[in-house]
Amino acid sequence: MTQHLTLSSLPLFPLGSVLFPSGLLALRVFEVRYLDMVRKCQQAGAPFGVVSLTHGREVRQAGAPDEQFSDVGTLAVIEQIETPQPGLITLLCRGTQRFRITHRSLLPHGLWIADVEHMGQDLAVPVPDDLQKASAALAQVLHTLQQRDPDTPTAIMPTMAQLDDCGWVANRWCELLPVPLDLKQRLMELDNPLVRLELVGDVLERTGIAPTQ
Repeated sequence: MTQHLTLSSLPLFPLGSVLFPSGLLALRVFEVRYLDMVRKCQQAGAPFGVVSLTHGREVRQAGAPDEQFSDVGTLAVIEQIETPQPGLITLLCRGTQRFRITHRSLLPHGLWIADVEHMGQDLAVPVPDDLQKASAALAQVLHTLQQRDPDTPTAIMPTMAQLDDCGWVANRWCELLPVPLDLKQRLMELDNPLVRLELVGDVLERTGIAPTQ
């Protein structure tokens, strides 16, 4: 359910990916419009909004039409920031709360800003018995990834509480599964975390990753 809490003039970062709440996002920023945005967000301790592209490219090209993107996105909070060379910033961000755009505008230098309203956080719903295999398979995949590259900042060591939370399990699978961008977007927008996990479970069963039988 949408809340009445609003943010005005939230800077947006349209990407060819979907950021889920509690998810980690690594970015390399080099366009002037985003370098300025990132510096201002870092100085103010403020988030920016990540929205998935529906048309256009992440990097603007001369003469290309304006980007088009989804109305629902996720706030991104900067957790790590480095400047390895002039004109390049690397970021590690964490997704927090989903939002819905109520009004958007394009600034002269190419940065999108929007007025948004917050969407409700996922309710804490325990993983039911028939979806426990999806949770167990996720734990195994995350353990393998962490063992393979333990120093990567996106390596996740889940807690038992996280593995028993429908929204958290569904979101992590959505990040890992090679499904179309528009499907990830629709899953992220779902208000019911149990339904989201049930749909993810269907994908896992079809692919044989976590059969329910």
